[in-house]
Amino acid sequence: MSAFTPITAGNQIIRLAESDAEIEAAQRLRYRVFYEKMGALPLPRTMAEKCDINEFDDACDHLVVLDLAQGGRPTVVGTYRFILSSHAEQLGGFYSAHEYDVAPLQTNGGQIMELGRSCVAADFRNRSTMQLLWRGIAAYVSTNDIDLMFGCASFPGTSPHDLAQPLSYLHHNHLALEHLRARALEDRYSSMHLQPSADVDRRQALSLLPPLIKGYLRAGAFVGDGAVIDRQFNTTDVCIIVKTDLVTSRYAKHYELGDNKPMTQAPPSLRRQAS
Repeated sequence: MSAFTPITAGNQIIRLAESDAEIEAAQRLRYRVFYEKMGALPLPRTMAEKCDINEFDDACDHLVVLDLAQGGRPTVVGTYRFILSSHAEQLGGFYSAHEYDVAPLQTNGGQIMELGRSCVAADFRNRSTMQLLWRGIAAYVSTNDIDLMFGCASFPGTSPHDLAQPLSYLHHNHLALEHLRARALEDRYSSMHLQPSADVDRRQALSLLPPLIKGYLRAGAFVGDGAVIDRQFNTTDVCIIVKTDLVTSRYAKHYELGDNKPMTQAPPSLRRQAS
């Protein structure tokens, strides 16, 4: 566990999960959000236990937001899963390797981190909880000297051609440099180059980008080569890559510990990366 000093804001505290019970609470929250609310298709064990569990949970760090005003006992109302290079070595690789060849990220040097399985309980999807999540990410990044963050972000739906404008916009304007360009696995690869650059309506494309992807673009993010269709979750995924030394000045302050200034925008977050 790569712990950092817990951060408290109002009735909430953010820190890494400290017990199996807290990890299970995070997994049950993930189930409620991904399967009961978003309509993902659960595997038999997942449905029986009503708990979103997979092998990647065993050796990673779980960020949790605990609400202290729920009947006097801390309740997990938000969570993220962090996989460092050291975790990936124990697990046999990163979760995103199911969709993308992440070798360029692993060989680039420096500490890298995969973010995934992010969700917030419906009653707590507000600015304060999202700000606290971002502060937790910032603290973890600082504590572990993270040089690069990555993970999969999603568009709703499984037809890339219906997403031709935003996918083409990302391909033409935010494609990662070759030495950082994770590529969708050949058997899962869907081209993002669906329209010539001249045919992309920038305003329309931006309006069709999910808020989380817009947020990461503002933070200086790049995208990998190719999209991946995830039929279990009814999504089309893209690989998001954020090199922390390229984060724009607008977001750089969020990586500094102890920054209590109001944020100009709620933090972007990578999706749940559910199996």
